[in-house]
Amino acid sequence: MATENTSAPTIGRHRPEIDVPSLTAVLDGEYAGIRELVRTNLVAHAGILDEAEALGIDAFRERVREVVVQLAATGQTGMGFPAAYGGGNDVGASIAAFETLAFGDLSVLVKVGVQFGLFGGAILHLGTGHHHKAYLPRLVTGELMGCFAMTESGHGSNVQALGTVARYDPESQEFVLTTPDEQARKDYIGNAARHAELAVVFAQLEVDGRSEGVHAFVVPLRSDGRVLPGVVIEDDGRKMGLNGVDNGRIRFDGVRVPREALLDRFARVTPEGTYESAIEDPGRRFFTMLGTLVQGRVSVAGAGVSVAKVALTVATKYADRRRQFEASPDTGEQVLLDYGLHQRRLLPLLARTYALHFAQDVVRSQLHEVFSGAENDPQARRRLESRAAGIKALATWHATGVVQECREACGGAGYLAENRFAALKRDSDVFTTFEGDNHVLLQLVAKGLLTDHASEFEDLDQLGMVRYVTGLAVETVIERTSAHKLLERVRDLLPGGDAWDREAGLLDSEYQLAMVRFREEHMLAGLARRIKRGIDRQDAPGAVFSHVQDHVIALARAHVERLITEAFVDKVRALPEGAGKDALGLLCDLFALSAIEADRAWFMEHGRLTVQRSKAISREVNELCRKVRPLAVDLVDAWGIPAAVLRAPDLVGPVG
Repeated sequence: MATENTSAPTIGRHRPEIDVPSLTAVLDGEYAGIRELVRTNLVAHAGILDEAEALGIDAFRERVREVVVQLAATGQTGMGFPAAYGGGNDVGASIAAFETLAFGDLSVLVKVGVQFGLFGGAILHLGTGHHHKAYLPRLVTGELMGCFAMTESGHGSNVQALGTVARYDPESQEFVLTTPDEQARKDYIGNAARHAELAVVFAQLEVDGRSEGVHAFVVPLRSDGRVLPGVVIEDDGRKMGLNGVDNGRIRFDGVRVPREALLDRFARVTPEGTYESAIEDPGRRFFTMLGTLVQGRVSVAGAGVSVAKVALTVATKYADRRRQFEASPDTGEQVLLDYGLHQRRLLPLLARTYALHFAQDVVRSQLHEVFSGAENDPQARRRLESRAAGIKALATWHATGVVQECREACGGAGYLAENRFAALKRDSDVFTTFEGDNHVLLQLVAKGLLTDHASEFEDLDQLGMVRYVTGLAVETVIERTSAHKLLERVRDLLPGGDAWDREAGLLDSEYQLAMVRFREEHMLAGLARRIKRGIDRQDAPGAVFSHVQDHVIALARAHVERLITEAFVDKVRALPEGAGKDALGLLCDLFALSAIEADRAWFMEHGRLTVQRSKAISREVNELCRKVRPLAVDLVDAWGIPAAVLRAPDLVGPVG
């Protein structure tokens, strides 16, 4: 029989005290300096939150551009670029800066992301020395504005099928870019409608009549503010939100660029017209190129967490001061946050936001290791891509849900534009489809689990994936996740025999981890079996995959939720006494148990929860909410959101 794991945090036993600055230091971590710089800049430019409501679209776009250039002058936007070109040579710091910037106006955030993350990142990671020298110094300062022209009207997530063509002309040693039809026009491209002088254009490369797949090219769009011949640009117009970003459509009519315009880190074309690449397999080469752009998904995930923090800070502070109804004739009206239902609405979301914060810490650290050269293992890179995709999906869906719940929790006051929710809702909604539609990203996660991130993982089309998992891989998955082995592993983790029926284990982090690990592995085995059955019936691979997509998404969600739970538990265990350890322990329990409660139907269907234990979990979640309630304001204050950018005087009180 296993013994009690003494390394598990002792949580939920008494009301902890919170030293807010100390907890902020824990949350800011090693990037406290850059986060403080960004907070200072947010306060300096807080007026743009009012200008977003008052200015017309053209004036607001220009104002956003001005702010972005001013931020660049402080060094905060260039942290990910080499020091030789004016950057900070610190990829992790660049992500931390972006996360913190998301406390403010999101048009500014997205403009920064387009300019320095997408456009700048493509040149940095896909180009070589001559591209870096030609563009990075002016790009890092914001003097040279550019855009990232990948998405087309007819092709979004399916990048391999892009229609734009770049044919090599050996006589002139130029590439000729053409948009063959309306489906191939570049669309929704940030910075394109007004400000971009250059574009990194993704197009099908043709050399000597042969297609070599999608490659990236640096293409001039404007000179002295005028659109160049052969380039046609249209304004996408007003959007649901982010109207400070000038999204546009781009067409190319025989636009010629020199041979050196090809971003040639992974492939080159000789002057004579010979295609050369160190990566022979076209599929692997394509995904290697796209893999260098994983930073965008990590950035958007962090921004989603920050949006949730802003919404929860406003709603929590409002609930701590807004009174409604008498609890008794003696006490008068009661503040909203003292009501059990209001605690249930906000506090599990607060706990989940903390959990996502620490999960984001993990993926940011992995990104830094991979892109700084500290970790060169291809398997590690693929695990990073999968984790980044999964965290991005769950974090941005979380942000969307939190904004809506918090708006409703603030009643009519939350509907007023000056109280921040209108901007948060309209400007963050697109995060769920930024850098990849969330459902597509979760399919990528599940495919990685099925193939165990093997080399075949590079082939992400449905046919290749189905063929692979119906071979040796599926048998390996089924063997590894067989039901009796899962139960043995789970029971080894838990004290007291058949721990599924022991109420005393609810606050044991090993029990919580065992539950989410079992769910993931059971779903993985079930999915592998369903795919194999379909192929054994000789169904078409595409049909097989279509029929199991519900299972694919459920598995991916379970996998990412397990990663999030592990990140939170690991963080709490690693903290010294004090530093908010007890408070974070309470939140960790609340996150884990509320997540299990939310999926109680699955756990009961699969024999992991009895009716009595399910009810016990709900009682424990209620009790944890009551224990977290006195700490709630301190917990949101620890996020360090400057009062000037909360911009909700009706809800949290006037600034200053």
